Amino acid sequence: MSTIPDLEALRALGPAQQPTYPDTAALEASVAKLRTMPPLVFAGECDELKDKVAAVARGEAFMLMGGDCAETFAGVTADNVRNKLRVLLQMAVVLTYAASVPVVKVGRIAGQYAKPRSSDFETREGVTLPAYRGDAVNGYDFTEASRVPDPQRLVDVYHSSAATLNLVRAFVTGGYADLRQVHTWNTDFVRESPVGQRYELVAAEIARALTFMQAIGADPDEFHRVDFHTCHEGLVLDYEHAMTRIDSRTGTPYDVSGHFVWIGERTRQLDGAHVELFRHIRNPIGVKLGPSTTPDDALALAARLNPDNEPGRLTFITRFGAGKIRDGLPHLVEKVAASGIDVAWVCDPMHGNTFEASSGYKTRRFDDVIDEVQGFFDVHRSLGTWPGGVHVELTGDDVTECVGGGDNLEEVDLSHRYESVCDPRLNRVQSLELAFLVAEMLRQA
Repeated sequence: MSTIPDLEALRALGPAQQPTYPDTAALEASVAKLRTMPPLVFAGECDELKDKVAAVARGEAFMLMGGDCAETFAGVTADNVRNKLRVLLQMAVVLTYAASVPVVKVGRIAGQYAKPRSSDFETREGVTLPAYRGDAVNGYDFTEASRVPDPQRLVDVYHSSAATLNLVRAFVTGGYADLRQVHTWNTDFVRESPVGQRYELVAAEIARALTFMQAIGADPDEFHRVDFHTCHEGLVLDYEHAMTRIDSRTGTPYDVSGHFVWIGERTRQLDGAHVELFRHIRNPIGVKLGPSTTPDDALALAARLNPDNEPGRLTFITRFGAGKIRDGLPHLVEKVAASGIDVAWVCDPMHGNTFEASSGYKTRRFDDVIDEVQGFFDVHRSLGTWPGGVHVELTGDDVTECVGGGDNLEEVDLSHRYESVCDPRLNRVQSLELAFLVAEMLRQA
């Protein structure tokens, strides 16, 4: 039996990256409302994912985590959700088929509505307003009214996440995720690209294999549906705490806002409120580790968050940057492995590689993203450990937010379709190209 830590006690710890709500009564009303809402996910589903993450940690599977940098309420449409799911399904097929490894599919979806910021304020043309912290907190429009943190948005996050999950579950169980749909996933602008044509070759081989299986009477259920789970950063503690419930089967707490939640690089203080909440919940959890992380930091976080060394419980998501990963990561992996800690290692090649283009847009170079993933694989290969997965910010649309890739997007192209409200994402062609490159790395791992 385990208890949920008191919310006021968590607030007293001075949690980082939290909104300052001007109306505390409205905040308490929103939190109280959330406590009455049904769970978005179920504890048993979280346990299933934990078992899959344990397989990743053992080197028996690979984890693909991907989705929006920051979801928006306006983005909760059938087309948008299907497009994100489609690119993840395509990537998973490429990884599974080309690398012959089971892929654990976790969407950065149905909960990724809050973002940490490096500054509490934003200044434009002499006007200073609170920074946009995601639709969970305030509005993107640069107006005083829009930027005021509004606790009603936490309730809106719940409803938007519920609608998104409803769509995802319908797609993955209603036939869209059937392997016989591999050709139909490759549509519009992707089909005409070189990487889309390469995907068609893989899809044709899969189709032939399925025809053979059907001819001999084999038609397993796994051909018709996929296991798909959700993840997000558990940033706004008022929301995550309100969505933490005691599981009737086990008497232990689960955060039922998503299957997998992680602590960010800016909120992983060992004595901080996020670690305190996360050490109680029984979901599979992650921690982002950047270049400032020492091996002792990693060991202390593991001891705090997973004292029983439970398989599948803890994932370290590293985000060093292409220029730092080969020097910084070996010390962490070596010491953690030597300590016998059960952990899955996943590479976030996005957040350490952001820069501002001459046009003022935040962007990332596709080559840097690939180089960081390659460095991640190189380090693990040299140490005899398993490179367990990738965590990427992506979209299923034809956006122009990251430069490079097969389409050779340049900085001058960024203004064509730059749609992210926060960080730049890989578009669908770049995402599929990443999948083929990672599959090649996996074959050598």
